[in-house]
Amino acid sequence: MRVVLAEDLFLLRDGLVRMLTAYGFEISAAVESGPELAKALEELTPDVAVVDVRLPPTHTDEGLQCALAARRTRPGLPVLVLSQHVEQLYARELLADGNGAIGYLLKDRVFDAEQFVDAVRRVAAGGTAMDPQVIQQLLSRRSAEDRPLARLTPREREVLELMAQGRSNAGIAAQLVVTERAVAKHTSNIFAKLGLEVSDDDNRRVLAVLAYLDQDR
Repeated sequence: MRVVLAEDLFLLRDGLVRMLTAYGFEISAAVESGPELAKALEELTPDVAVVDVRLPPTHTDEGLQCALAARRTRPGLPVLVLSQHVEQLYARELLADGNGAIGYLLKDRVFDAEQFVDAVRRVAAGGTAMDPQVIQQLLSRRSAEDRPLARLTPREREVLELMAQGRSNAGIAAQLVVTERAVAKHTSNIFAKLGLEVSDDDNRRVLAVLAYLDQDR
């Protein structure tokens, strides 16, 4: 699996290259600036891009904007964005086209190699990987008066959070140490209570939940 990596800090970039290589990824390019990233995404057609939000020369959101521009040229290009802090606007921009194959993680997650690599693989396969802190902030934005959310049981809320992170029924079952059948029942209840259309497609299901959590109250 070919990866284009963009990170301006040398030590972190080098560490990510070593980690991904150790897990069987092929690093097509490891760059440190927005212009280099734009060129690499255009010329190398990677299977997935792992991109720091802030890159030279602007050190604002240049990495994110380069990735979004590449997705406009190549719809569905898998992109996993790394950020120092949670910025809901960045997550919203990534989710805007509704096609999936996107991820948004805090940089702290890269220190858990298995969690990080799982996120890269999920995104590369067309799925979604959202940082738990992003989901917590989206949930907190919803008013306490949001009646559909209030109707969820504590276990259904746990399932909802894991679903929104991009996890499949099997992944949720493993995390909560329950059966997949139990998870399927919980997800069915969640969709009924939130008034969402039931789907067997994991990615469409995730995007529907994220859209619900991020909609205006």
